[in-house]
Amino acid sequence: MTIQVILPVLIAFAVSAVLGPVMIPVLRRLKVGNTERKELESHQKKNGTPTMGGIMILIAITVTALIYVKDYPKLIPILFVTVGFGIIGFLDDYLKVVLRRSDGLLAWQKMICEIIVTAVFAVYLVKTHIPMSMLIPFSGGKYLELGWLALPVMFLAVIGTVNGVNFTDGLDGLASSVTILVATFFSVVAIGTSAGVEPITCAVVGALLGFLLFNVYPASVFMGDTGSLALGGFVASTAYVLQMPIFILIVGLIYWIEIFSVIIQVLYFKKTGGKRFFRMAPIHHHFELGGWSETRVVAVFSIITAILCLVAFIGM
Repeated sequence: MTIQVILPVLIAFAVSAVLGPVMIPVLRRLKVGNTERKELESHQKKNGTPTMGGIMILIAITVTALIYVKDYPKLIPILFVTVGFGIIGFLDDYLKVVLRRSDGLLAWQKMICEIIVTAVFAVYLVKTHIPMSMLIPFSGGKYLELGWLALPVMFLAVIGTVNGVNFTDGLDGLASSVTILVATFFSVVAIGTSAGVEPITCAVVGALLGFLLFNVYPASVFMGDTGSLALGGFVASTAYVLQMPIFILIVGLIYWIEIFSVIIQVLYFKKTGGKRFFRMAPIHHHFELGGWSETRVVAVFSIITAILCLVAFIGM
């Protein structure tokens, strides 16, 4: 069991780490550089930093998962959702940074794509009889049965989580660091319950560790929507296969705080005729403009996630 856990981490780490020196120069030559918001003066030096580095993460996860998929069939739906959302993110990135279409995919185009991927995932769960019931935290092992409501709740949970991770990806190493901890939580749960998904949860840990070699401050590459949407898909689909979507509210609280900070900012701006609730949204920029360094925000958000993962363990 030990080698089955460690090996996927090492394989994915090696693939991701090796791809960095190969892909980053290619991305630079293709001029797929990031453009920072003008309000963030400290970020202007990042303009031109290659994005779409999430391709490295996706390749590392996919290569590792395919090695194990024959013996671990439950990897299939998680890999599908991860790659599916990664492709949506890639299209968005490609339109923005390669074709220079500032908006990337239009909101309705992205939403339709996300709904399609989620719908296929839902059908797969139903067809393969993976239960849609949800383990209730701190209930002593009780499950919540939603009946017909399970499907609309799934769409909200999956698409919400994906976009939450996307909003979290705004500082060097932030989304990577937080998601490593979430993936580690799922890995420990999967190993302890023999759920049969540990090769891909461990692969995500390894892939992100390898990516962080190039993504920690000051980052030499960003993951872009390619990476953030893929990671959101991974978190949501893994939670559902493990029957633990409610636990996303605990271990993934940072994602949800990020997305709600944007919603609050927009609604407050419209309600007050132009006033801002936060200095800037998503909320990590609020702390930045309040004087926190990027590294401090990443460290604090990661520590919060680590503590929440421990709380989630207690609640199982």
